[in-house]
Amino acid sequence: MKIREHFQTITYHRKLVREGCFKVGLYWQGLTHDLSKFSPTEFSMGIKYYQGNRSPNNAEKEAKGYSSSWLHHKGRNKHHFEYWTDYTMPGTSEKLLIGMKMPLRYVVEMFMDRIAACKVYQKEAYTDASPWEYHLKSKRVKEIMHPETIQLLEKLLQMLAAEGEKKTFAYVRKIVRQDKRDRMKNIPRLLKELFQ
Repeated sequence: MKIREHFQTITYHRKLVREGCFKVGLYWQGLTHDLSKFSPTEFSMGIKYYQGNRSPNNAEKEAKGYSSSWLHHKGRNKHHFEYWTDYTMPGTSEKLLIGMKMPLRYVVEMFMDRIAACKVYQKEAYTDASPWEYHLKSKRVKEIMHPETIQLLEKLLQMLAAEGEKKTFAYVRKIVRQDKRDRMKNIPRLLKELFQ
């Protein structure tokens, strides 16, 4: 069992996401990112299927046909688009499951998560294009993710690949600030509705 190695991998991953989130003003996301990986369900499968060059969830899925760790993880972490899937109402779509629009802060955390995962697993081979290249291999994602969510994620991944981390993070910091301002404007209205 690779207890130390798995612990170091998830701790390093969390550190990278935390640093990215802090740079764009998402402090809570940075602090709480992937805490469920330390739960018995996720940690035990992580050490059992640890390989060091890819997610243990993939190895567990290959061995068992499903990943109990992933099912646990995606249901507790809002930065995964799978958290935001829901069934459709009868007559509203030919699809059974569809993606709901993700709040901006979780799309940004997902973006940081993908950067960190590529840095962890690719090590020295990582470039600013790595997260975009990885995303391109996941063609079926577009079938599930909400159109506005995939559009924003792809914009950020392409910007990172073309213009680098510094410029992309500056852009993200700007849209995060605007999102926070917009949410703060809604608080009086929400309070008024609550107490009517």
